[in-house]
Amino acid sequence: MGQRFSRFMQGRYGGDQYGNFLVILAVVILVIEFFIPNYFVKNILNAIALLLLCYSYFRIFSRNYQKRYAENQKYLQKYYALRNALLKRKNRAAQRKTHRIFKCPSCKQAIRVPKGKGKIAIVCPKCNTEFIRRS
Repeated sequence: MGQRFSRFMQGRYGGDQYGNFLVILAVVILVIEFFIPNYFVKNILNAIALLLLCYSYFRIFSRNYQKRYAENQKYLQKYYALRNALLKRKNRAAQRKTHRIFKCPSCKQAIRVPKGKGKIAIVCPKCNTEFIRRS
């Protein structure tokens, strides 16, 4: 039985991160649907979850490897962009107690300066613009 499935899956795309995201999103929608009393909204959410599951299975069994790979790469680009933005916010929040972050008035480069130094002249490392701020 395992060999038959292996032969069936040869030349097909299979699972990837985007497919996993679609399945998890469908499950989350189904869980949210349990808490909504309106039957019309429940039916719409069920239909959306079903479409997401069908599309994820379509991607798994697809033979168009290039297109599925491109879809996964586009998803990963957006995922890592969001992840990096959230990590940057987290790091800035952690540094808020000991440092201040200023933006260069000419090139908008972020510059980190220690707190509590009074009025200081800050030189941008990117464009060498000097500006004065209170730290």
